[in-house]
Amino acid sequence: MSYSAKDYSRLIGMSGFSETLLKNHFTLYQGYVTNTNKVIDTLSQMLREGKTGTAEFAELKRRLGWEFNGMRLHEYYFENMVGKGEINREGRLIKKLTGDFGSYEAWEKDFRATGTMRGIGWVVLYQDTASNKLINFWINEHDVSHPAGCNPILVMDVFEHAFMIDYGLKRADYIEAFFKNIDWKETEARLK
Repeated sequence: MSYSAKDYSRLIGMSGFSETLLKNHFTLYQGYVTNTNKVIDTLSQMLREGKTGTAEFAELKRRLGWEFNGMRLHEYYFENMVGKGEINREGRLIKKLTGDFGSYEAWEKDFRATGTMRGIGWVVLYQDTASNKLINFWINEHDVSHPAGCNPILVMDVFEHAFMIDYGLKRADYIEAFFKNIDWKETEARLK
């Protein structure tokens, strides 16, 4: 099985994101897809050749989480953008956010604050499938800190490549542009 990079060119022209930034970001994403396939192919070959006890096999197995999650998180990120609209004030998602955070505004304040923390990574609104609770998480690296058994609802990339070309060090301005482009229908559809 081989993964293929998805076409996100529909995002070009999105308010607050230059074509240069988006094209660079798409290229980075395509690299994750390519490397996911390479690592899977190499691991399969090593398995066929009986090389599973090697240090190389172990390191590639560890690397697969980085490449695969880099691919998948970018897909969630790109797919939850270009919404052009406000969150549905009568929808399931806002009711869930209000129930779990006290208000939509309290959730948004927490999500934005998480996004402006020092460091590189991701901010993900996860739904804990065991408790059904929504929780904002900071994900430092692609392959670290993901809460087990949780479903991603909204994903925001806060690695420098997601904003530095357009915003320099002004991450809060990038987050503002991100919020103006959230596809709330997509995020609500992810809610279980």
